[in-house]
Amino acid sequence: MSDIFKAMDRNGERWLLLVFYVMLVGTMFIEVVRREVFAYSSIWGEEMVRYSFIYLAWIGAAAAVKERGHIRIDVIMNYVPRTVKALLYILGDIVMFAVAAVALYWSWEAVHISWKFGSVTHGLRVSQVFFLFAVPFGFALVMLRLTQSFLRDISDLRSGRPVYEGDKLFD
Repeated sequence: MSDIFKAMDRNGERWLLLVFYVMLVGTMFIEVVRREVFAYSSIWGEEMVRYSFIYLAWIGAAAAVKERGHIRIDVIMNYVPRTVKALLYILGDIVMFAVAAVALYWSWEAVHISWKFGSVTHGLRVSQVFFLFAVPFGFALVMLRLTQSFLRDISDLRSGRPVYEGDKLFD
């Protein structure tokens, strides 16, 4: 069972991103063909693309936290000692966790209200809860990855290893 959890930890966001990306591109392709060839389009296609993109964005945010891939200005990190660098990353994770916790609370409130009043989407006519859930789901994933990052940084700091900085896009 632990192998399954390790695989999910290693590739969970990648698989979810792949599913939503294929759904987005496939639906968009079908809708373009329907519109250009058959002069017909549907409301559900636009909604599927929109909601797939929303899930992509929030799951992608969690994947970026895991890989420390968010855009940041880290010039100062080149000039500080290893310990200070680790402490700065830990401080950043704590601040981001606090922001994510507040955002999770308020985004869950929107899901709760939608559930309470039974709102549905215009085209698909399904409960809007499934689509509003993308935001708290994304923030919960971000908080999970921040916790993992925080624990990894503490471990690196205690053992004297250099802190994980993620892959660099430009060097």
